[in-house]
Amino acid sequence: MEVKINREIRNYTESIFFGLSLRQFVFTVLAVGVAIGLYFLLKPHFGIEVLSWVCILGAAPFAVLGFVSYHGMTAEQFIWVWFKSEILEPKRLYFKPSNLYYDVLKDKLKEQEK
Repeated sequence: MEVKINREIRNYTESIFFGLSLRQFVFTVLAVGVAIGLYFLLKPHFGIEVLSWVCILGAAPFAVLGFVSYHGMTAEQFIWVWFKSEILEPKRLYFKPSNLYYDVLKDKLKEQEK
């Protein structure tokens, strides 16, 4: 009998439904619900080809929120960090060049010039 263990224990996620974690399953259900809602809402107004693209584009954000992680953060955490760093607390970074080698040898170079 063989038991598979993740090399990194922090990467472990428990499978709840259909091999998905609870978070992934909830966002999948939301994405399917939005797609079905858009289909029935817009069916009288558009053809099937345009309607299929609208359903895909409507469901895509929910699918992304459920499955994407960046640097160990969920999508909501990443959006909050981005918003905080770019909008709430923006910082100007100034570049001031420096030559460490010149700073160290400045005295010797002045002596050699004399």
